Amino acid sequence: MALRHAVLAALLDEELSGYQLAKAFAAGVANFWHAKPQQVYAELAKLERDGLASGRRVAQEGRPDKRLFCVTAAGLAELERFASTTAAPSFLREDLLVQVQAADHLDTDVLIDRLTERYACAEAKAALFEAQLRAMRGESDEAEFLLRGARVGPYLTCRRGRDFERANRDWCREVVEVLRARRKARSGG
Repeated sequence: MALRHAVLAALLDEELSGYQLAKAFAAGVANFWHAKPQQVYAELAKLERDGLASGRRVAQEGRPDKRLFCVTAAGLAELERFASTTAAPSFLREDLLVQVQAADHLDTDVLIDRLTERYACAEAKAALFEAQLRAMRGESDEAEFLLRGARVGPYLTCRRGRDFERANRDWCREVVEVLRARRKARSGG
């Protein structure tokens, strides 16, 4: 997947400025595609140049004008083309996994500290995703929303982000428990 597809997908529901789009990437899209704000702005310019997105200038009182972008018919066709291709499996490249791989040769206390930090981060991100899911559902329960909600795609990707962070949190907790138990067994206690 290219950044262009993630940007096009993020623009499907409403016109967004580059700033709003960068914030959307930081808050929701980041659970499946990471991009720095400058990358988002550069991609918007390319999409507009290629006719896949359209921008319009909006005057603001007391502030500089802003540009709002939306997906064009050609952009939607590009998303359709992209959706018809086989998705390549993702791979994980994670510093913490390298550290755990080397756990038998590292200071256990330092590694436990890193895992505890990641646990807290994953817990916070999972809670943020859960709050976003509740906001998307409104008064509907999940089963009803999944069946009849206005746009299920953003909900499902947000749910995947929540589940991913919960799995990270649970894995960190388990690894900490294993490291502590092994340290205790080695010390004879």
